[in-house]
Amino acid sequence: MWPFASTAHLEVARRKQARREDALRVARDLGGADAVPYLRATAKEIVEHIANGEWTASDVLDAYLARAVVAQDLTNCLTEVFFADARAQAKALDAEFAQTGKVRGPLHGVPVSFKDTYDVQGHDTTLGFSSHADDPRPEDSLVVALVREAGGIPICKTNVPQLIFFFECVNPVWGRTLNPFSKSYSSGGTSGGEGALLAMDGSALGWGTDIGGSLRIPASFCGVYSLKTGWDRISMAGVQGTWPGFEAIRTVAGPMGRSVDDLELAARLVFGKQGADIHPVPLPYRDPKMPAKLRFGFYLSDNFIKASPACQRAVRETVDALRKAGHECTEFELPQAARAMEIFIGLTAADKYKTLSADLGNDPLEPGVAPLVQVSRFPGWLRSVIAWGVGRMFDDDVVPPVIRASCGKDVEEYHKWARQRDEYTSMFYREVWDKHGFDGILAPVLAMPGLPHGSVQYLATLACADLLYNVTDAPVGTLPVTRVRATDVPTAEWTDPHTGHGHGSPFVEHLLYGNGPSGAGAGAGAEKDSEQAHAAGGGFYDAEKMAGLPVGVQVVGRRWEDEKVIEMMRVVDAALGPRDCGPCSWTGQGK
Repeated sequence: MWPFASTAHLEVARRKQARREDALRVARDLGGADAVPYLRATAKEIVEHIANGEWTASDVLDAYLARAVVAQDLTNCLTEVFFADARAQAKALDAEFAQTGKVRGPLHGVPVSFKDTYDVQGHDTTLGFSSHADDPRPEDSLVVALVREAGGIPICKTNVPQLIFFFECVNPVWGRTLNPFSKSYSSGGTSGGEGALLAMDGSALGWGTDIGGSLRIPASFCGVYSLKTGWDRISMAGVQGTWPGFEAIRTVAGPMGRSVDDLELAARLVFGKQGADIHPVPLPYRDPKMPAKLRFGFYLSDNFIKASPACQRAVRETVDALRKAGHECTEFELPQAARAMEIFIGLTAADKYKTLSADLGNDPLEPGVAPLVQVSRFPGWLRSVIAWGVGRMFDDDVVPPVIRASCGKDVEEYHKWARQRDEYTSMFYREVWDKHGFDGILAPVLAMPGLPHGSVQYLATLACADLLYNVTDAPVGTLPVTRVRATDVPTAEWTDPHTGHGHGSPFVEHLLYGNGPSGAGAGAGAEKDSEQAHAAGGGFYDAEKMAGLPVGVQVVGRRWEDEKVIEMMRVVDAALGPRDCGPCSWTGQGK
């Protein structure tokens, strides 16, 4: 049991990775210049071409399998690979179409990938745990089954972070996933394998999950689209996790893709569909009535951590585009974001993350998630000293309450925290939605457009930008807006906590825009890169090194208005116009 980890997991990792390589060989000689038209098509367009008799499912599939191999070689994004089964399914679909002249369903011939959490019959769901290896699942998750029924072709599963609770994809079984645009940066998490694969056109449609930004962060880091639904719109049957029985903050399923059309296609397929379970609510996809002029609220900073120049620019460019298109955009002050972070940590840490880490066995704990788990198990006096030290040294009154909240709780205390969650949600609806009458909210996805490998261990609190909408259970779409420019440098408005508007934690902002943490060498390899990069005095935010990384925005809606979020994303997408994103937009991976 950690921290006294053995090396048994290394043999499991070697065996699983060798099997993956064997499965990849099926596609190593596929592809070519004639594959581009298939890769350039959205999922919806693939089905249209097949239905018109112009393409076959087999030809489409081979193009995506070849690109998935490239994505794996460059980013290490795949876990379980079932290319041989996929090719057999494509041939069966082609034979069926030749006989009937009709497509099987709305995903006929579409190559689809799944986050490793989704059960696929006959394949492991390791979640990055060596203890879960060699235990093939007896049946498909409901989402996978619905995809097959609609003619979609499952091709692979994708990488996740250890414990599925921090936003860098790395674990002892499958290793680390790299950003498709820069090998020095993370693909995000926890659906980071999906983000990397989709960005490189290795899949036409993907599926992930979200409990605190897990669909949105990788979508932004990798330049793709995602939809975090509200709870109970999509079945979680057969979707595994690390938190069985935890209901204070719900994990939700959601699609990822390369266009808004892809997200709508996926949502129409699964919304309200029940299997043997009573969930989700039997509420099918509803076409919303959209006003000609939408009213958006927006903010550039959540006042917990000031968003970087690149991330603020993404929101500003979105606002400018919408205003030019005739929509109303009003800046507003986000109420008590720090309180949402405190509530999230207060609830998730209630059992000292024992359930979360129950399946670790002898696997070593990854540095990116270790501080979160370990601080919750410190003696109360030590946690108080740490909180006091951060507050005193950095004149910080934002982060210390979060540190104090990261402690074990008895049932009575847990109930009090759950009540605070409900009170916060009511306050948010009253002070934002009801007060302003917004149709939607535009917000930065994270304070950073990307994170160097190994930096999450210092910057876990950045997730406040996203988990706010898990606490309030709001549907949120994420779409790409721009790329980081070398000129997106922080001025005194970011480096000086007393200058400018929107500052939050001086401690965290110091890590982002001032000096990096001294002695930042808790891990090896990628962690050393972070240490060396910041030893000279710069913060983790480095616009010159990040230049070219994608930057997205969140489009937030009211609860139960998931369909409206999709339509608002479509409005935003059209307003922004053609830009460097979507199918075939990936051109290479930088340093």
